[in-house]
Amino acid sequence: MGWEPDPQALRGRVAVVAGATRGAGRGIAAALGEAGATVVCTGRTTRTGPTRSDYGRPETIEETAELVDSLGGTGVPVPCDHTDPDQVAALADRVRAEHGHLDVLVNDIWGGEGLHGPDNWNTPIWDLDLAAGLRMLRLGLETHLITSHHLLPLLLDRPDGGLVVEVSDGTADYNATRYRISVFYDLVKVGVNRLAFSQGHELAPREIVMLWTGRDKFLGSEEYFDQPGMTRESTLWLCERGIKVIGIDAYGFDRKFADMAEEARRTGDPTRIWEAHFAGLEREYCQIEKVCNLDSLPAPHGFAVLAMPVSIEAASGGWARVVALFETAGQDVIADV
Repeated sequence: MGWEPDPQALRGRVAVVAGATRGAGRGIAAALGEAGATVVCTGRTTRTGPTRSDYGRPETIEETAELVDSLGGTGVPVPCDHTDPDQVAALADRVRAEHGHLDVLVNDIWGGEGLHGPDNWNTPIWDLDLAAGLRMLRLGLETHLITSHHLLPLLLDRPDGGLVVEVSDGTADYNATRYRISVFYDLVKVGVNRLAFSQGHELAPREIVMLWTGRDKFLGSEEYFDQPGMTRESTLWLCERGIKVIGIDAYGFDRKFADMAEEARRTGDPTRIWEAHFAGLEREYCQIEKVCNLDSLPAPHGFAVLAMPVSIEAASGGWARVVALFETAGQDVIADV
């Protein structure tokens, strides 16, 4: 018996396939539909609208949406020119209004095949049509940036994250050592791969932020308690960007208690006390206080942090052994923090 897709695997999940009119985009939309997803199918070529893709071919986004429906999903055709930031912003607003969130974003926008045909392959940049080359960059790379800028915040709204797919061809290793047809075509193919890497870094679900205040150097003195700290707004700002763990080398995570208490008295608002702690009721995160030696770490990235907590029954916190892993002078280092 052969493999069959689970028609309920993505039921209730929402996907946007940008560039779903034909080809790989249509195939990806269909596969998501087979798994039960709601698939927003975008592109320029529609049955009713005046816009067409650069290819001038007959396929439409409505056909793709109907294919999704026929396979068990829910197809939603939305005309969108992804070179136009305003149209993509409107797409994001519609997805938020109609679905409330986004689980999968597929960037499959291209449309540049007709700009550099076989007659122009291996032609040096000074002999190519500059306008056509820049158009290729706009269609194949700028559209991905515009789409991610407006739609990724909808993935960050999900407590369990989401999936971003960048569609190109040629692996990073392959493209790194091979010239791809022309300067412009080559740049698009390498650029999309790099965009996937960059977005992966920015969206890393286990990303840890360590806040270096230098207070650990004052341990044992009154200055140790004269600390900076986090507010509700600054904590939520990090959480909204996918940060799950936040460490600080101060006595506590929030601002100095005397400052919080004074603000609560002045405003009559008791929620000003421990406001960074209580931000965790709005967006789940883990905080680590009283770490040390953050000045020994590479900045602003290039290290890993491992926290090994002691579990205490019915407690809201506990002790932890926290270590950092990094490389310096060609040597791997494990340091207590």
